[in-house]
Amino acid sequence: MPNSQLTAVLFMVLSMVAYQISASFAKQLFTVLDPLTVVTLRLCFASILIILMFRSWKIIKRLPYLKWKDLLLYSGSVCLMNVLFYASLGKLPQGIAVGLEFLGPLTLALFSIKQKSDYLWVLLAVIGIALLVPWQDASADNFSYLGAAFALGAGVCWAVYIYYGQRVVRQNIGMHALSIAVVLSAMVMLPISAVHNPEALMKTEYWRQALIIALLATAIPYALDLMALKRLSKLSYGTLSSLSPAIAAISGMLLLNEHISFWQSIALVCIMVASVGVTLRSKTDPELAIKDQ
Repeated sequence: MPNSQLTAVLFMVLSMVAYQISASFAKQLFTVLDPLTVVTLRLCFASILIILMFRSWKIIKRLPYLKWKDLLLYSGSVCLMNVLFYASLGKLPQGIAVGLEFLGPLTLALFSIKQKSDYLWVLLAVIGIALLVPWQDASADNFSYLGAAFALGAGVCWAVYIYYGQRVVRQNIGMHALSIAVVLSAMVMLPISAVHNPEALMKTEYWRQALIIALLATAIPYALDLMALKRLSKLSYGTLSSLSPAIAAISGMLLLNEHISFWQSIALVCIMVASVGVTLRSKTDPELAIKDQ
């Protein structure tokens, strides 16, 4: 592998590690703040960071001429995806939450299958879901059906985010679309949190942690992703993205002392293999590509 590609792989892995560490830190904050407040603080700080990163004030003059229907649906998916994912983190081990969420873009790709052999990936994804759920023990400590519903809902939003992200790309505003989405999400969540739990929102002693979470979840991953995408093909990028559930499980184990069962570990492997399989198929059919959040 050429040095430039090796560097890109390193950037990609560091990006995923930063994002999953941010999720672990966010979950640690749940002991003193509710998930809604944490996601609101993250979005508020992230909006500031992204505007500075991409100099998004340059887009202001073009705002009246943008196709706002697609932008609003894209922004709504970003907002709801974050809310549901953080809600799932409050009830599930991190690895399981990310594994279930990852089924969203995987399902979107599976809908485009055109060959019977591709149903192998559907089977692996179904096996993964089945093994994640402790059917024999509905009250298992490391599983919550409500948390699973939140994670699956976040996955649906991720799929919507991909679909409308592809439509927004056609407006040729680059990463400014993300700036608009995050800023609008913060503007929606701020008044909701102010009504829901204003005392928690104004606990400034936790703003530093929220800023670190926003930095690890937004500024660092997107900067590393941009550098990686300059050197990696979409095929390589999609394949590497499939490591997210495993990295999430490791981060949860090291930072949160979370442990998942043997069969749940096998489930994550099934989901990742299905994702890799679909991504490899995208080499011959670009519509099957899975994109990272």
